[in-house]
Amino acid sequence: MKLYRYLTGPDDSSFCKRVSKALSAGWNLHGSPTLSHNPESGSMMCGQAVWKETEGTYSDDITLSDY
Repeated sequence: MKLYRYLTGPDDSSFCKRVSKALSAGWNLHGSPTLSHNPESGSMMCGQAVWKETEGTYSDDITLSDY
């Protein structure tokens, strides 16, 4: 099955570490990262789509971060 996740978080090292952890677990980047400004908090938010091919059949009960 092919799995898809969209990782999001603040534009800081913790976001980069989450993406690096996913890549180390066999996930692949899909497209370019996104960046958005939250005018209320003044912060920048990042997003990155990732995908992974794995054994099994998709079910709504799976936890993507377990893969």
